[in-house]
Amino acid sequence: MIRCQWAEGDPLMERYHDEEWGVPLHDDRKLFEYLVLDGAQAGLSWLTILRRREGYRQAFAGFDPGAVSAFGDDDIQRLLRDSGIVRNRAKILSAISNARRFLEVQAEFGSFDAYIWGFVGGRTIRNAWRTMGELPATSPQSEAMSRDLVRRGFTFVGPTICYAFMQAAGLVNDHTTDCYRYSQL
Repeated sequence: MIRCQWAEGDPLMERYHDEEWGVPLHDDRKLFEYLVLDGAQAGLSWLTILRRREGYRQAFAGFDPGAVSAFGDDDIQRLLRDSGIVRNRAKILSAISNARRFLEVQAEFGSFDAYIWGFVGGRTIRNAWRTMGELPATSPQSEAMSRDLVRRGFTFVGPTICYAFMQAAGLVNDHTTDCYRYSQL
């Protein structure tokens, strides 16, 4: 079985690639999870975050944006001591603030899903990269998404993080054309 090159060699990465990466996602809670995890990944490897995913799930109330939005000073101190997550104050504060902004977007658009999929016209962008070296770090859509999220008060949502989010949540299919998942998605 041929996979995208980045996913080879680690069972956790292989499972993530085979089961999740690039699958069109329309569940708001999972979209919030990806938003938190992609923000946490800034400057780190994705494998580092995947290895801490369960820790994040426990620390951030199962990625319930309503619960996370209510986190206060005691929660922040708890998270800063939690070895199951990346204990970076700016990233922790971002996740809490982003939960509040997430709820505002849900109230305005009916769902975060309706809002976020609007950046790709409601349909997955299907690229046709032959090698991993062809994959871009950003796109016009991720740049527009980043600008609008920042305008709404979100943090840790630069164009590169937004593009990684788009790849993970299936807004873009960036499996290479020789990968078995490319044609499945």
